[in-house]
Amino acid sequence: MATERLNSILSHLTPTKSGLAAITQKNPDDVVITLAIRTPLAKGFKGGFKDTQLDYLIYSLLKKVIQKSNIDPQMVEDICLGNVNDAKAAYTIRAAALAAGFPNTAAASSVNRFCSSGLKATQDIANQISLGNIECGVAIGAEMMSAAADRIPQPFHEEILKNQEAADCMQPMGQTSENVGKDFDISREAQDRFAAESYQRAERAQKAGWFDDEIVPITTTVKDPKSGEEKQVTLTKDEGPRWGTTYESLSKIRPAFPDYGDRSTGGNSSQVTDGAAAVLLMKRSTALKMNQPILAKYVGATVTGLAPRIMGIGPSLAIPKLLGKYNLALDDVDIIELNEAFASMAVYCLNTLGIDASKMNVRGGAIALGHPLGATGTRQICTGLSECRRQKKKILLTSMCIGTGQGMAGLFVNEVL
Repeated sequence: MATERLNSILSHLTPTKSGLAAITQKNPDDVVITLAIRTPLAKGFKGGFKDTQLDYLIYSLLKKVIQKSNIDPQMVEDICLGNVNDAKAAYTIRAAALAAGFPNTAAASSVNRFCSSGLKATQDIANQISLGNIECGVAIGAEMMSAAADRIPQPFHEEILKNQEAADCMQPMGQTSENVGKDFDISREAQDRFAAESYQRAERAQKAGWFDDEIVPITTTVKDPKSGEEKQVTLTKDEGPRWGTTYESLSKIRPAFPDYGDRSTGGNSSQVTDGAAAVLLMKRSTALKMNQPILAKYVGATVTGLAPRIMGIGPSLAIPKLLGKYNLALDDVDIIELNEAFASMAVYCLNTLGIDASKMNVRGGAIALGHPLGATGTRQICTGLSECRRQKKKILLTSMCIGTGQGMAGLFVNEVL
């Protein structure tokens, strides 16, 4: 502690470090992650969470946060939930937190920036810690896609629809994927080959047990659709990976959005999924005082906007913006978790940014694992940090496209080497 405090003081008296040296420096006021866990990801409408309510899933994961961290719940000052489809999310997180064992002094809120909601929740808690408003908080992302669809029930006001880009915000996500495929000539073959690699990587990771240190088991109830009989089950692994998937098998799947194009399919698009993920954040000095294991340092996150009709390419804009803020190059990054909303956007971002494919989605991505909208931002942190630990790598970058034309990216430093 004394050494880190001295280093912090000296850093103000010496020339400012930049790039990797700056973000890997350790100071008492750093925002750090001391726990990163998630539920298994279950298939929407037919998987292990199909009969589970969002509140119970959040409650179950928050209980695991307390158990796994062994933290005194009294230390947690705020909990932020990233969620897209539940209109009662703010009520849900507050009630679930109280039931899970957090005191009424721990505040709660919900945020919604579509597919980046989990990262937005992390940024919200981290910013509060960084500003000194709180010392410890929990960011959680959760989505029950079995319970709702994210379509706008009715058009915007006619005055709003006079603006073409505003009207484009209503385009279905599948249409925006086909726009990217056509506008940037991302072929069906390129998309299917990318998707096959995602499935094969997820299969390899699952068989090798790479996910085991990020997943916590969740016990819930499942109802038999024919008999109506209910039984208790404990989910321990992701349901999305389809072992044995090949390019040849994916190439036989018919287009999913024929009204808009013929390149995106159910095989090369992200899966409809239920799941949740959480990260525990606090000041480094607080973690040391509480004897909490420091997994990683939160460096920062940023967001950008773009044309809604090609929302999928958002990461290609958000990533350079974030790296530029810290004077970093893409080569400085060791592991990249880029959300595979659709193979069209993933292939575009991979090629346009010149990403080393061996660094990106090492365990597969949303095409193979699933994309529970509000949870993906925190799920990527859990998976990315676990992969950093496995490879003994330092710098993690996460990113995703966002409906209505946005992109977000987050930067972290693994400290378990």
